[in-house]
Amino acid sequence: MSISLRKLPDTELEVMQAMWQCECPASRADIEKIIKDTHPMAMTTLLTLLTRLSEKGFVRIEKVGRASRYYPLVTREEYLAARSSNFINKLCGGSMSTFANALCDSGLSKEDIDELRDLLERRKL
Repeated sequence: MSISLRKLPDTELEVMQAMWQCECPASRADIEKIIKDTHPMAMTTLLTLLTRLSEKGFVRIEKVGRASRYYPLVTREEYLAARSSNFINKLCGGSMSTFANALCDSGLSKEDIDELRDLLERRKL
């Protein structure tokens, strides 16, 4: 997937996050079950958001009789990588040292920083 994935509005991102938690393919009810407590919305609103996500290339909608099945076309990891790259380029001028300093100044614990260092040294990041 291209690193130029556009940023999703918060409500669309909530729907994508719910989809990423579902077994693929997801039904509207599957998605609704996940977001009902934290981001309740009318069924029509959810369907509208799913249609928008499809138009943007994030979701494929497959009709099965009167129902629809939803397939994420972008993984959580792809979206996170694209948004992280965009963040570093736009806010840090592409400078990893600026990003690393901001990350360290953000209130991360020593354990968090040690974990990041370990992941980098093992090339897991």
